[in-house]
Amino acid sequence: MVVDDHTLLRETLAAVLDDEPDLTVVAQAGDGDEAIALAARARPDVVLLDVQMPGTPATTVVEQITKRLPTVKIIILTMHESAPVLQEFLRIGVAGYLHKGVSRPYLTSVIRSTSSPDSRVAISVSLRGAAGRLAERPALSDREIEVVTLVARAMSNRQVAHQLQIEEATVKRHLRNIFRKLDAVSRVDAVNRAVAAELIPAQVGQDLWERPGAPGPRH
Repeated sequence: MVVDDHTLLRETLAAVLDDEPDLTVVAQAGDGDEAIALAARARPDVVLLDVQMPGTPATTVVEQITKRLPTVKIIILTMHESAPVLQEFLRIGVAGYLHKGVSRPYLTSVIRSTSSPDSRVAISVSLRGAAGRLAERPALSDREIEVVTLVARAMSNRQVAHQLQIEEATVKRHLRNIFRKLDAVSRVDAVNRAVAAELIPAQVGQDLWERPGAPGPRH
């Protein structure tokens, strides 16, 4: 199944794959919601998925499709080479993360390799892309990391202050600095950005995400 909101690119890619004697495109989708619905009906072995599309975020699409089809292999095919984005997709178990500039032979070989029992995750990005951006991780101080970790555990400013034995006003100052450094607009946003940058473990954020009424993770 090919999933991309650019119709011409999606249809061209589908035609290219259909030309391969051992590959068949069983469905095409233009957004995340359509992809989830079509995957349930078409039951593809492999899904080629773009990252930036309207509707449901691509990470949620991956999680929803793999929940319904545990054996499906999802290959991200995108122009985005951001290290945090790559790391997030690897965390949720994609079979590949490829730049749209890859060659036809390479793409088809990766698709075929997903059926191998000892297949490995295929990654194809430029050195100036994700690999070169690993050093761009936001620089939070040790104290700021402590603060955002406790915030991720759904603690209030007062609780954080008590836990760290500092003034509540100091916690607020640290949070302002954290928001600025992570370019975050809320506590949940700050936690998600800290997780994406691997400043705190993803498991820590579950307390905040699972709190009743709290918005889900940012993708």
